[in-house]
Amino acid sequence: MIFELIERRRAIFPAQYNEEPIDRATIEKILEAANWAPTHKKTEPWRFKVLLGERKKELGVFLSKKYQEVDPKPKQIKIKKLQENPVRSAAVIAICMQRDPNESLPEWEELAATAMAVQNMWLCCTELGIGCYWSSPALIKYMDEFFNLNEGEKCLGFFYMGHYDEKIPESARRPISEKVEWL
Repeated sequence: MIFELIERRRAIFPAQYNEEPIDRATIEKILEAANWAPTHKKTEPWRFKVLLGERKKELGVFLSKKYQEVDPKPKQIKIKKLQENPVRSAAVIAICMQRDPNESLPEWEELAATAMAVQNMWLCCTELGIGCYWSSPALIKYMDEFFNLNEGEKCLGFFYMGHYDEKIPESARRPISEKVEWL
């Protein structure tokens, strides 16, 4: 049931992934689910760049070098994490948003539509037993140096994916009654 699936959704980090690959057909199925997200004025702003194999390693090298370049006091642990997270993942998907060239709606609506596409991906991964995590490091503003981004396209983060072995703990939320006002 959809309610149970939503409650099971968790951020599962690259350090938790095992080495089992994710086949291309499964990734395509997950991306197809993203394509069915709601989109105002049918702009369909989500764009994805799938990194596999050596491209994952190249991303890690780029991120770690860029971090050392822009941070006056880089931390070794962060350098290592930036290098290792892509490599530990079975796949990394760059989450991008293509701004409507006519700007026929506010940018926040296209960002929201892209986030809904990612939520569809996340729920599919949960259903398939694939761990995933959306990371939005400050370094995403430099991704035009790594990817060929179209005019008006921006990178919003990385969707790390991988199989995992450990049991994921349950999560808790404060009651919805604390967040709703009935008028």
